[in-house]
Amino acid sequence: VALAAARACSGCLHFPESELRTRTSLLARERETAARLLEATAREEHIPLHNRLRSSRATPATLGLPPDTLACVFDLDGVLTGSAAIHVAAWAETLDEFLSSRVEETGERFAPFQPFDRRNDYYRYIQGKPRLEGIHAFLASRGIRIAAGHPDDPAGSETIYGLANRKNEAFLRYLDQEGVTAFAGSQSYLEDAHEAGLRCVVVSPSTNTAAILEQSGLAPLVDERIDGNAIRVENLRSKPEPDTLLAACRRLGVDPQRAVAFETTFEGVAAARTARFGYVVGVDRRGRVELRPPHGANRVVPDLAALLPGGAVSS
Repeated sequence: VALAAARACSGCLHFPESELRTRTSLLARERETAARLLEATAREEHIPLHNRLRSSRATPATLGLPPDTLACVFDLDGVLTGSAAIHVAAWAETLDEFLSSRVEETGERFAPFQPFDRRNDYYRYIQGKPRLEGIHAFLASRGIRIAAGHPDDPAGSETIYGLANRKNEAFLRYLDQEGVTAFAGSQSYLEDAHEAGLRCVVVSPSTNTAAILEQSGLAPLVDERIDGNAIRVENLRSKPEPDTLLAACRRLGVDPQRAVAFETTFEGVAAARTARFGYVVGVDRRGRVELRPPHGANRVVPDLAALLPGGAVSS
């Protein structure tokens, strides 16, 4: 555009063609630099950009998606934010206190204390599950049975609900103390998705999904969410069952065939396949072979930025 305008008035300005090209190239570089600085500042300040300086508008193709895509369904932990680390810390505090107290109360003072394994126990029994379901799965792995209790049990109660409430208190404290940020590329990708006219929904078993999105700066970029509260009210089964992903599509009024699922676990990918999503993107930050084609996702990337033009090469 700049070159065409300059050519139109080249007679009055007396710019030779070579100088016009040089000035146009310089202007383009300056515009690109300004665009990157503006976008970086917006990410740091958690301000969504609705109009960008970049010359080309985002499309499903520039997002690395099929051209007929209408919606994006994102897992939260591991895809958009690093909030899993806060969940792990809160679970470790809650369950280690419970296990230690149980050893004391049962008189097993000399029994070996086995703390909550932040890596194996979390990813095997808790990740991707609603809070109560995760507690049941973990306690069963230790051969422990306790009363279910009631939803309003105090956080110190040794019941399923008491542990759930204790974990929630710990999580909110960690969230307030440490905060949570979006992964590199997540905000840019969501901004581009909105610019391309795609609807965006987040699926997470956490009842604190809204707080996580707000603190990470992603809330203005998310149209709908299926969180732990929706899972409980609508009686949805957790992944690998397709319930939460199908609920997300219903919220948007979009056929799963026209939607793309972004998942970071085998269970998430399996749920998307069962739900018959048109395309599945695996976000692999831990070297998970099971996410990879042909039996896993259609495409696997280390970060959402890898799907954008100029992003890192994906597997």
